Amino acid sequence: MPVNEPGLVLLEAEMARQRRDALATLAACRLTAAIIAARIRAVGRLVLYGMGGSHHVNRIAETLYADAGVDTQAVVASDRLVLSPRDESRVALITSQSGRSGEITALLQQPAGREERFGITLEPDGPLARQVSACLVASGGTEQAFAASRSIVLSLAMHGAILESLGVNQQAAAGVLARTPLAAAEHAAVVRLLRNCEPIVFVGRHVMRGVAESAALSMMELARVATLSFEGGQFRHGPLEFLRPGIGVVLLRSAGPDAAGIDELALHAGDAGCVTVILDASGAAPIASGRTHRLPAAAGLAAALQALLFLQQVNLAVARHRIPGAAGLPLRTAKVTL
Repeated sequence: MPVNEPGLVLLEAEMARQRRDALATLAACRLTAAIIAARIRAVGRLVLYGMGGSHHVNRIAETLYADAGVDTQAVVASDRLVLSPRDESRVALITSQSGRSGEITALLQQPAGREERFGITLEPDGPLARQVSACLVASGGTEQAFAASRSIVLSLAMHGAILESLGVNQQAAAGVLARTPLAAAEHAAVVRLLRNCEPIVFVGRHVMRGVAESAALSMMELARVATLSFEGGQFRHGPLEFLRPGIGVVLLRSAGPDAAGIDELALHAGDAGCVTVILDASGAAPIASGRTHRLPAAAGLAAALQALLFLQQVNLAVARHRIPGAAGLPLRTAKVTL
């Protein structure tokens, strides 16, 4: 890689070790995860707080906890700061890679009341880890790159450890993390389709909704491309009207309940002249409208992880094409927003 791409050098270094660190995290967090899971089961209500990429991780996890029978809500931490929720018994999982962003520290300063607070972080010495009842800390230390990549995967692994203690088998997710990363040629066709599109719309349902949100933020940060993300049903209710040639539409499909209706959305996008990509882990027949890229059949956390890992590489390649030399270097924001 050229030495004039320092942002991408940092990102690729993070990505090179994220799978190993995530597997280590799954194993290392089991004891604390079991403590948190026991409280979730006992209390029966769970709220997930986060900002930025951490919130999108929580949106993925929200669906998985709900599938496990837990009454769960993912809430943006800054929104929580201006709300006045009832003081009632609930477990709060606060997700923050640094554990010290402004909204997270402000939230920690608010009285917890009957809310039992636990953490998910990469920083063992951050305010989050020090101020909650118990905290999961990922293996491998601080994330150095500006845009989140490794921290997204590690945060999902920590949620996976809690879900495993709740009785949700994570063997398939661990299998995704154990795979060898894809070579560039395996995502090159998708990159060629998307690299000149603007805006790019990411669409997913169920667990893939949070994946769509995470991928849209990543593309926006890295390639400085306008992006949107939609839950699949919401995409049908109005946004179809703005579709036209030049727009990229990425539809996410797993082997879970989110697969329903994706073929119809692909047909609408194709009819409008959009560049349409279906990232498909359903195991079903390819969708005729658009370009289908097949991934191994998977559902739940395994499907979310493999889609995110694939889209990391796509977004990085699109960024390198659109802003050579400057991708991964922030213009207006910082790694930790205080």
